[in-house]
Amino acid sequence: MRASGVLMHISSLPSDFGIGTLGKYAYEFVDRLKESSQTYWQILPLCPTSFGASPYQSFSTFAGNPFFIDLDILCEQGYLAKEDYQNINWSDSDTMVDYERLEEKRNEVFGLVYKNFLKRVPSAFYAFCEKKAWWLDDFALFMAIKDSFGGISFEKWDSDIKKRQKSVLEQYKQKLKNEVIYYKMLQFFFFEQWGKLKKYANENGIKIIGDLPIYVALDSADVWSNPKQFYLDKNFSPVEVAGCPPDGFSPTGQLWGNPLYNWKNMKLDGYSWWLNRMRESLEMCDVVRIDHFRGFDSYYCIPAGDKTAENGKWRKGPGMDFFNTLQQTLGEMPLIAEDLGFLTDSVIKLLKDSGYPGMKVLQFAFNPGDDNVYLPHNHIKNCVVYTGTHDNNTINGWVKEQNDYNLSYVKSYINYNENKPFHWAFMGAALASVADTAIVTMQDILGLDEQARMNTPSTLGGNWAWRAKKEDLKEENFRILKEYTHLYYRNSK
Repeated sequence: MRASGVLMHISSLPSDFGIGTLGKYAYEFVDRLKESSQTYWQILPLCPTSFGASPYQSFSTFAGNPFFIDLDILCEQGYLAKEDYQNINWSDSDTMVDYERLEEKRNEVFGLVYKNFLKRVPSAFYAFCEKKAWWLDDFALFMAIKDSFGGISFEKWDSDIKKRQKSVLEQYKQKLKNEVIYYKMLQFFFFEQWGKLKKYANENGIKIIGDLPIYVALDSADVWSNPKQFYLDKNFSPVEVAGCPPDGFSPTGQLWGNPLYNWKNMKLDGYSWWLNRMRESLEMCDVVRIDHFRGFDSYYCIPAGDKTAENGKWRKGPGMDFFNTLQQTLGEMPLIAEDLGFLTDSVIKLLKDSGYPGMKVLQFAFNPGDDNVYLPHNHIKNCVVYTGTHDNNTINGWVKEQNDYNLSYVKSYINYNENKPFHWAFMGAALASVADTAIVTMQDILGLDEQARMNTPSTLGGNWAWRAKKEDLKEENFRILKEYTHLYYRNSK
């Protein structure tokens, strides 16, 4: 089935609270998708963000981001009064998230919510805590302990609690029981609001494509509560960390710093941690994009403590044994494999054996004289074509980076004429592709430039901050998308 959709993270939605939320503008976005005959809404990871605001570095792979909780909904439920939050200056810009200010102000408001919550705890809260206890108990305690240590990484906690000594663990549970309930409350509200939004999207024919980072952050409840699943030393510090080797774009490579999995231990217990992770992801979303798919074939290991990725080495990953094991328990999984970057024959074979659709990014296609796999005439049906991802520039920003020769080639290939904006001609080439699924970004629908870029890899500051304005969700902004969707028979409705 030919289909299409839009990439737009929750944080980028308009709102009155400094960041996109699961409130009225999320529902309005679903309405626009439906009206423009879309099938998919693709988002980034929903988990809480830490330093740098990256959704790919989180305190938990299972938890939801409390920043996305809509305050108007809490007000309607009686947990806030309008005056508690309406006059707060959340940001000086309606197109950028100010994460530092957001954290300060949100915590103040959530403190008021907590006081009102304790006065009338809904029965659904207890059912939620029981259902999610297998990860929620450790996450809430992790965050409460982290706060008690002033927010420092768990690597620097006192050794007894870092290593989860049973008696000390019980002491912290008693000492911080109110703080634990607070963090459970935030997760309750997040999942309640997310569940209703997803239900609304599905009822209107919109499927959610989620995003699953292959690695988790070192400073996370995941590592603290499951140390045997990771390649750590006796002090719970990583022996080696994740990254990418040097290449033409990065002469010293990319040093991500995530702890690596202990695949031997994972295989011995039937990949139970991953089974839980995948099951939870597929419950939250209809389709899941697996980031850095090649890491399941082979992964790059860098000695912990190195300042660059130059001294790393490749190690063999779990391969098809991993996916076969998951499928035996979970059945066929609707996944998208992020297969970008340098691909060996074994990675290509793993993708083929798995049967999952890979990704084709149009911005990577146009190197004159290079008949590469990203050019639309080389696409296959079983793939997802993107104009760009969250790591790419916008189309109008990308155009500025091209020299005259490259740009001339692009314009010739997509049969560009000046009767329509370049960004729409470029998106048209993706939507016309033989690929079963095509995804465009909200920034490109709006024709924005590099100021609206979501992330520039290997840089700190200014990333993950772009937000749409309220008027950007007007129906007229989606008119051309609807026309192209029907023109290229991607309208499944």
